[in-house]
Amino acid sequence: MTTITSSRGGAEVIRARRTEPRDVSDIVSLFSSFTDELLGRVDVAYLLEKSNLALTLCNEKEVVIAHAVFLDYPNWDITDQSKWESFLHANYVNNECTPLNTLFLHLFVAEDKYAAGCLQEVARTAFVTVPELQFILFFVPADENLEPNVRNVFEKMPTAPGSVVDKNVTLLVCPRHRCHPQLHVRTARLEDYDDLTQIWTLKETCSKYFLANLIECQDAEHQTVVCEDGGAAVGFMSLCSQVNVSLFQECFDLGPFHGLCKPHPGVLEMPQEPSIQEDGDKSNQASQETECASSQTCAHTGGQEAAVQRDGAVGVSRAELLAGGGGGAGSGAAAPAERGACRPACGGAPNAFCIRVFCIDEKHETRSLDFLEHVFKLFPDKDFCVILVPHNVPEFHLIQSFVRVVPFCTSQCDHELYVFHRAGLLKSFNVRMATTNDVLGVKMLVKTLSLNENILNDLERFNLFRRDPDGTPVQAFVAEVLDQIVGISVIRDEMDTEYVRSHYNIEDFINFNFYQQEEHGHLCHFVLNPIFHHYTKHFLKEILRLAHKSSLYYRIYPQHVEGEFQSPRARSLTSALHYMVPVRPRRQIVYPRAELGIGAPSEQVSRAQLSYSLNHINRKLLLESRAAINTRIVVVGASDVGISFLETLVFCHCFNDEDYAQMSLCSWVNVVVGKMTGINRAAKYVVVSKARRVPYDYLVLCTGQKYQVPSPTGADISKLPTNREVMSKWPQRYAGQVPCNHFTLNDEQDCSRAARWLREHLAGSEGNVIVYGNTIDIYTTVEALLSLGIAGSRIHLVHPPAGSSVTCLNNAALEGAVQDALSRAGVSVHRDGVLARWGCDGHADRITWAAFTTDTKPFQLQCSAFFNFAYRRVDFETFKAISDARLVFDGRLVIDTQFRTSDASIRAAGPLTKYSRRYYADGWTHSNFSSREVGFELAASMLGLFHPTRAPSPRPPEGTEGLIPMYSGCKIKGGVLPGGYHFVHISKPEIPIRLDLELALHDHGTEMVTGEARRGNYFRMHINKYGVVDSITCFSAEPVPVSNYTCLYGQHERLLNDLYYRWSEGQITDFYSYFREPWSMAIYHDRFIDLKKELRQILVLEQVPGLTPAEPPQDEPDEERPCPPSLQDAVVRYLCRHRSHLPMYAQARTNAAAPMAAAQAAGAEDQQSRPGDALRSSSSRYGNAGVAVNSRPPAAVQPPLLSERHCYF
Repeated sequence: MTTITSSRGGAEVIRARRTEPRDVSDIVSLFSSFTDELLGRVDVAYLLEKSNLALTLCNEKEVVIAHAVFLDYPNWDITDQSKWESFLHANYVNNECTPLNTLFLHLFVAEDKYAAGCLQEVARTAFVTVPELQFILFFVPADENLEPNVRNVFEKMPTAPGSVVDKNVTLLVCPRHRCHPQLHVRTARLEDYDDLTQIWTLKETCSKYFLANLIECQDAEHQTVVCEDGGAAVGFMSLCSQVNVSLFQECFDLGPFHGLCKPHPGVLEMPQEPSIQEDGDKSNQASQETECASSQTCAHTGGQEAAVQRDGAVGVSRAELLAGGGGGAGSGAAAPAERGACRPACGGAPNAFCIRVFCIDEKHETRSLDFLEHVFKLFPDKDFCVILVPHNVPEFHLIQSFVRVVPFCTSQCDHELYVFHRAGLLKSFNVRMATTNDVLGVKMLVKTLSLNENILNDLERFNLFRRDPDGTPVQAFVAEVLDQIVGISVIRDEMDTEYVRSHYNIEDFINFNFYQQEEHGHLCHFVLNPIFHHYTKHFLKEILRLAHKSSLYYRIYPQHVEGEFQSPRARSLTSALHYMVPVRPRRQIVYPRAELGIGAPSEQVSRAQLSYSLNHINRKLLLESRAAINTRIVVVGASDVGISFLETLVFCHCFNDEDYAQMSLCSWVNVVVGKMTGINRAAKYVVVSKARRVPYDYLVLCTGQKYQVPSPTGADISKLPTNREVMSKWPQRYAGQVPCNHFTLNDEQDCSRAARWLREHLAGSEGNVIVYGNTIDIYTTVEALLSLGIAGSRIHLVHPPAGSSVTCLNNAALEGAVQDALSRAGVSVHRDGVLARWGCDGHADRITWAAFTTDTKPFQLQCSAFFNFAYRRVDFETFKAISDARLVFDGRLVIDTQFRTSDASIRAAGPLTKYSRRYYADGWTHSNFSSREVGFELAASMLGLFHPTRAPSPRPPEGTEGLIPMYSGCKIKGGVLPGGYHFVHISKPEIPIRLDLELALHDHGTEMVTGEARRGNYFRMHINKYGVVDSITCFSAEPVPVSNYTCLYGQHERLLNDLYYRWSEGQITDFYSYFREPWSMAIYHDRFIDLKKELRQILVLEQVPGLTPAEPPQDEPDEERPCPPSLQDAVVRYLCRHRSHLPMYAQARTNAAAPMAAAQAAGAEDQQSRPGDALRSSSSRYGNAGVAVNSRPPAAVQPPLLSERHCYF
């Protein structure tokens, strides 16, 4: 907050913030005739979209009183944006401006009475926000009489003799020292003690003499410095030249930094090539860890500790580079032998000093780097400054210029190590277009990278042809310091912008309407020496400016594709990934192309491509501050809940099998393969596979439940026992060695292993396969066995006694169709079988026969493979780890409504858990809800714990503390069943109940069924008493578009083209074809929910008759009520905005009411106005000809009168 004074003497408290799109109208209202004369006509929205920095000043009432926009090229069209630096040097004297330290003011508007103070505050905020910024330039008309408020901030830059600059233009400059000068740094004195106590925040943890002792006990090895402003000390730093380098070498991969030792022949052991430190690669070191010194920022951890931030810059050590510093950097995926193989030996002298204590006043923390130039002078023989930071310390400005060092997998250090090299202080960082003379320097930079040949080939292609083999323009840029190449980047024009726009939520970050095709670029390679990693954002900014681009995209392909080095998709991984944003994939419509015909979307939108994860950066994001998180969050279990939790932390919703490739979680998450066998709550680590320790700050348990190997009851079937005699011993956990042909399929790896075993051992043999269990997995397994070529006569399906009256299909018609399919395939079905014994008959590790008891007489089967799905439980080793950790376990792990266990640092979710008995809700667990939604809510409940800017979760309403949360997302289950039937069941969260009992309930609602199960066209929909779709069951011989049908869940039947009316009138005989009609495509669109919200908001605001009254008016039929134009406008905007996905709808002709007019011209009989009704298709078998919004259909189906291509909302 800052107080400014108006020209009339009034005072106003203002604050500066980043400009948001909603500010545009307020900004335009500040324009005056002087603005037009000074700047000409300005499109504010366009300027905001392309700006590097946009600032808005608001008063305490959030009223906008000033606004400014900054870009990295001149605001006057006097030279090309890529050549302004040479233009200024040629035409102006005393010019020290470079792209690194300069921004141009393109727009400034303010309330007249506050203009002077606002301009000063805007300039100050810009210098605070961008620490490297030294000059703000502003071109104005030469004949313009500048107001005093402008002259107080800016001064004229004199032109050089012989200047060719336009005489009608004047260049103004605002140097940093006028608004926010650099801080003076000097050695600390005892006289500074009183000033420092004002910013010292460790009074409770340190003695009151600690600070004075640090200042007084200085010597050659221990130094303390302060920075001062106006003669008062506002910052403090304590340093030490004694660093335990050998300890750091044991815990961290210091290969890129010569082990923090002086370069020395033979210092590095095998391999001879330098090691690689990677970000965003398959080593998964891309979790965004951070720290910060806040509100009078202070960090002290005792000993040699302080603060730094992580950047996953990729680096390769090179002894000859820049004063012996850390060297060449790369962005390639290192071969496994390269990772962690190069451990520096302590052959050279230590080459680092450390920051022990650091604190600075909050108002000056952006000037933290001002310390570094002075402290390196105190230790002239040291090249590295290091700092250790606890994981839970929030990020602060100083460490944003340090490099986070990747710890070894075996490291037990509970701190993060950050490094800064002396050469990082150099300001001569220059980015330019690459030339043929740069090839040797680039080779030296990337020679140790696995994909160095790809980089060099692309550079050669640029130098020779300027194009890829497919004709796509290519550009290459190098970064140099002191005439040495320290970075290389290769980009190409992004040719798939329509595909990107339609498949990813890129419009969360850019407005495509303001971008030309050529402004989009594809980042192929980005390599930067790690000691200059703090210039990464500047490197990217320069690439955009020099290439005349406004946005860059970077793709990460699945591991099996990325691993193929010769693949054209084997682009090197980028050290800039930390500064890019991951883009959420969009849910796609499954288009029935045959029904749509020429109304189907273009190939650019709908064509199948290899899935990839998309990352993005643009001009306006480059200078955005980012809140990285260093908190160690360990998630145990790759269940749907766990994946949803991680995905929510990375970005937001996207969730299906294909989207795993589009999420690329391994770029942001470290993956540890193994099983949790212990939890040490005191030391906060998890034991993996009884050997490795994984430390955590927060532990999230999402292991779920797994199929367990059943222990045979041991009954002697020769004595003809029945189930009644053995049920007390069943089911129990099997504790012996599991035979090699016994399979419990709990994940994809289990399935792959079983399929491989079957191909190797069962092909050509005549042995039986036993499938044991009662879940839907037994049917999908039987179908998989049949598809592998195993004869049905060799498959025995054994059902154990049911533990519930609700079967896995819970539908008699479907169960009958499946039983018929099993009979046709020759599969034998045995019911109520309890596993009594199995035998090996000479094969020590293989089941050769299995015996079962029943309610009548036992039976025995020959066995070559045994698939078990008998019962699910919490895995025993997981249970033992939880129990040994003294967490409350009551059949399942006990949690509260905020996912907390009895340990505040341990959260849990999913089928592993149950609610505490104090909620009196034993029937409800997370198993009853959507795993996706549970994972999302788990992440939402925890974000406030470690996100420094996120508001805490709102408290539950009073009186609801004892209630469990009820999630609303649908549950989905399904699979391919015997007979090739595709089964999908979409339902609301509920406690399972038999279908026949559910149908008998008086408020059940309506069951709508088309087709027959045995014919493979069964489709059942349940509409509840409120007219909302509650469940959908599909049993089809053809694949089912699950993502489409999921969109129908929770919709009102009126929205589905008067579904109930049409079905009850006999107009719908096949739901499959009905929901393939073109009218329904808009409902499947991922933005349809936004349209519903907009329409609902319009209805509320306009007080539409029939909505707000308790009962609709009786004097006017629904069919005759006019549709408000605002609703039509919203619908037309929606269809136009998403034209690429929804080309089957007719475009509006002349105005927003075009759909209605078209319907009238086509002879539609009814045009009624209930908003939110269905989409009508002129080509639909079930719709009117030329349909209007929400019209009641006639009894008879009319022939279409419009083109088959067109549909109307």
